[in-house]
Amino acid sequence: MGKSYKPPFRKFVKKQTRPFQLIMEDEVEQIAINPEMGESKKGDLKGFRVHKFSHMRQKFLIAYRLQEAEIVFFMVGPHENFYRQLKRYLKEAGQK
Repeated sequence: MGKSYKPPFRKFVKKQTRPFQLIMEDEVEQIAINPEMGESKKGDLKGFRVHKFSHMRQKFLIAYRLQEAEIVFFMVGPHENFYRQLKRYLKEAGQK
């Protein structure tokens, strides 16, 4: 299954330390192996899945969506304001 990354995902990853980038890479690989592992969202985020993981005692979330034969990774970040930022990005990008 192919993978693609939206700008908010790439931007966040780029700013992180190399060890944390490797952890996120592992999480992305886990999702690629088992796309159903993330929690399925409802309401205005219907169609999205969110996978949670911890790093240095902080919770991080990865939002992704399955589109045809591809997993599209939209956003990764700390739990705080995560859903608000995701919804804002979708609105700005004109996506539903």
